[in-house]
Amino acid sequence: MRRKLALAAVVGGTWGMLIAAAVGHAQGFGDGKDAVGGGAPDGSVIGAGHGVHVGKVKISTRLRNGTYELIDPTRGGLSTHDFFADDNEKPFTDRDNVWGDGTMNSRQSAAVDAHFAAGKTWDYFKNTFGRRGVHDDGKGPAMTVHYGRNQADAFSDHNGASFGDGKDGKHPVTALDTVAHEYTHSLNQATARLASSGEGGGINEATSDIFGTMVEFTAGVPADKPDYLIGEKVNYHGDGKPLRYMDKPSKDGKSPDYYKPGLGRLDNPHHAAGVANHFFYLLAEGSGKKVINGTAYDSPAYDGSKVTGIGRSKAARIWYRALTTQFTSTTDYKGARSGTLKAAAALYGKNSTEYRTVEKAWTAVNVA
Repeated sequence: MRRKLALAAVVGGTWGMLIAAAVGHAQGFGDGKDAVGGGAPDGSVIGAGHGVHVGKVKISTRLRNGTYELIDPTRGGLSTHDFFADDNEKPFTDRDNVWGDGTMNSRQSAAVDAHFAAGKTWDYFKNTFGRRGVHDDGKGPAMTVHYGRNQADAFSDHNGASFGDGKDGKHPVTALDTVAHEYTHSLNQATARLASSGEGGGINEATSDIFGTMVEFTAGVPADKPDYLIGEKVNYHGDGKPLRYMDKPSKDGKSPDYYKPGLGRLDNPHHAAGVANHFFYLLAEGSGKKVINGTAYDSPAYDGSKVTGIGRSKAARIWYRALTTQFTSTTDYKGARSGTLKAAAALYGKNSTEYRTVEKAWTAVNVA
């Protein structure tokens, strides 16, 4: 059964990474065909989804033997399951291909969030980097929703993730950036295998925040306005505030804006992620005050310097190349600086503006 996951301790009560021996599917999410007329030869059809966080969206499903399934043949068989289903080896099913009602009154609503978000994450890595799935093997991951009882956390395994319904059971941890965050944890395990604690743990969590943010911007969902706020729709603390802030991490009261010795000894790698999150924001957007999509930011530099960003796309390409060619299980912040500079040199040249901006952004978060 899919519900028999080996639970790991959740770091800091936010998004935890679980690398567990999970019995599960490697099944996927895509364009498909309209359900009218029987769909495509692979059974893929377009369904109408109503998610808690993503609102009204189109989702790719599969029609088999007169029943619609939350399986996407066009994205490697990506599938979405109910943890408390009698047989959760099987994905959600439906009779009319209209899924959820946008509230927690329907167990399908959170499933729509996860299915849609995982598909958008698949699309981002495929369209941007040519990567087809977590392991680049064409197989889609398995998502599980309604995990546990009153769980305000999400967990990843080697090729999938599980999401709770929040402390009150009414706020599922299935927001777009959350799902992409967990998907990226699995991708890290397939590539760099960054550590889960210490400075490497911070870089690991930042990697998931970075690509969770990139998926949010790329998806452009009206119900989830793209921003540099992490987990702003999850409402984990019950105060409506984001879990983390990339432009100025210290706004959460715990994450440092700048590197200092002993950073790796923080009891929560999500907080140690602040320095890398801040670096990425500065690299992409630059320092100082600005408004993006209606959200105001004011990102400071450690040395008081002015950093001019190179844009999200270039910043993400540099980070992805570093992740897949330079970072390892022993990478710390000094190694992340070196790795991203090597990535920038390979992509844009050592004399490029992009390379120089990587240097400036690291200096601006006190990583020399």
